[in-house]
Amino acid sequence: MSNEGIKSVEPSKSEFKQEIGIFGGVSIIGGIMIGSGIFYLGSYVLLRTGMSLGLALLCWIVGGIVSLLGGLCFAELGASRPVAGGMVVYLNEAYHPIVGFLFGFASWLISGAGSIAAIAVALPTALRSFFGVSDMGVKVIAIALIVALTVYNYLGVKKASILQNVSMVAKLIPIAIIMFGALMFGNQSPDLSLAPADGSSVGFTGMIGMIAFATVATLWAYEGWTNLNTVAEEMKNPKKNLPLSIVIAIGGILVIYTLFNYSIYRVIPHTEIVTMINGGNYYLGTEVAKRIFGNVGGTIVLVGMIISMFGSLNGMILAFPRTYYAMAKEGHFFKSYGKLHPKYKVPHVSIIGQCVISVALVLFRNLDQLTSMVVFSGMLFNVLVVVAVLIYRKKYPDLERPYKMWGYPVTVIITILIFAGLMINTFIEDPVTALIGFIVPAFGCLVYLYFDKQLKKEGRAN
Repeated sequence: MSNEGIKSVEPSKSEFKQEIGIFGGVSIIGGIMIGSGIFYLGSYVLLRTGMSLGLALLCWIVGGIVSLLGGLCFAELGASRPVAGGMVVYLNEAYHPIVGFLFGFASWLISGAGSIAAIAVALPTALRSFFGVSDMGVKVIAIALIVALTVYNYLGVKKASILQNVSMVAKLIPIAIIMFGALMFGNQSPDLSLAPADGSSVGFTGMIGMIAFATVATLWAYEGWTNLNTVAEEMKNPKKNLPLSIVIAIGGILVIYTLFNYSIYRVIPHTEIVTMINGGNYYLGTEVAKRIFGNVGGTIVLVGMIISMFGSLNGMILAFPRTYYAMAKEGHFFKSYGKLHPKYKVPHVSIIGQCVISVALVLFRNLDQLTSMVVFSGMLFNVLVVVAVLIYRKKYPDLERPYKMWGYPVTVIITILIFAGLMINTFIEDPVTALIGFIVPAFGCLVYLYFDKQLKKEGRAN
């Protein structure tokens, strides 16, 4: 079959400005992926592995490998189709426009705006123990952050990319200080055996289920690797730089997460880790910093968390509107979302609309409600995009592929099976989250049908 149905978009002919380089691409992915979760998610992984340090580290590695495999699939699609919107475009072309729309709709209404709102609320919440910020104060600061970064991103992708680069470097400094300090001065010899430390007896099947459930927890920390493709049309030489940025970012973060959690085990004895987690104290990274650097350690962690969340917030406000832009250009969303600002060349209406919904979620939802939104649907659409690699190869055999998935088709099939297995495990372990992940796209079907009807009317009118 030919490449019929594929609209060629040469970077030189794009309406966007190509101002994101390799480091900018790495910063967008890393800036979104590395948030405050690095300081506390290790506790959830330990809980799900029966407090086994060895199993927990294995899950961090598995989570990174799964993310990297998925990222490599995205790299093939992004290098061959360097257009704004990323997943929306791939899902439209591989399946049907309704599939891409449903992903974008879920992001627009819940997951994208909800992630922005959650990070914006989490940042001032982290200041509470130091400055006594009230509930209303948290919301005011969160809204101010969203509005300020929205205005900044409105002024052009170059400025947003520069801020992302600076925050990426800045957030790694406190993390590096804690990690290397713990590795150098920690005196514990952690037991890295794979047996559950709580004494529970599990067979091979139970062990696989435990690893899968804990790996899902690590994927919260790795979340964000899909977002570079949304700004592919704004990258310099995306056919080369997009795949390279994905590999560097995900591979580097895999190493950072694994070493950071191992460094915690080098400082805090296993018995104390169990006591802390059972007592509800999940911030193991903060405790490590205090033990190594004293009271200064707490300040280092606070600074690291604030910078990490700020960079993550900016990265999401930068990346997500390109998805809604792609939906509008395809014809099944508000027409205004498909327009670029005449001077700044950014999807300005899409950026403003995202701001409005995010602010509304801050006003009407608390942090717990925000962070529990729509994880399952994210995995669902990630699986569909990975499958799209197989469909593209068959449907568009003559499409230029500057980067091809290593080990195709075996690695692609393995990636699909892993994601599918994690989805099934999530449905078993957390059915409420899974059902929410289905309900939002289901509602999106009705919205799609409305826009589709309007589109057909316009077609007849013309």
